[in-house]
Amino acid sequence: MSVPITNGFVARLGEHTFPAAVGPEDDQVVLFSEEEREGFEEASGYWRRTVRREELEWLVLVRTVGAFGGEPCMVLDEDDSGLHIAYTGHSLVKAEALGYWMVDHGAYEVIVPREEVFSIRIERIPVP
Repeated sequence: MSVPITNGFVARLGEHTFPAAVGPEDDQVVLFSEEEREGFEEASGYWRRTVRREELEWLVLVRTVGAFGGEPCMVLDEDDSGLHIAYTGHSLVKAEALGYWMVDHGAYEVIVPREEVFSIRIERIPVP
């Protein structure tokens, strides 16, 4: 079974669910649509609309997660080389032992064959 790789915000406004981004202000969310919709403005081949967070039915962070080498990871991308994953555990020693490389302070990533990542699933984290 193949799980799609997805990461980002999703929001529900009225009867529709949209890809979203938080901001530019703390209480604002930008909704995106591939088709023209009422209240949306055109923006380089897609449409967008800024709303206040209280107008939304819900807002969630969606991400693809799994386990590599017995440690938790987030799946960032997939290509012919395998899965590009980020370490989400709490031990830099384990991360380095598994072959992750440091991309920023405390942030580790690696590309591994897809069959080495287990329990791949989509996580939906509610945003208050």
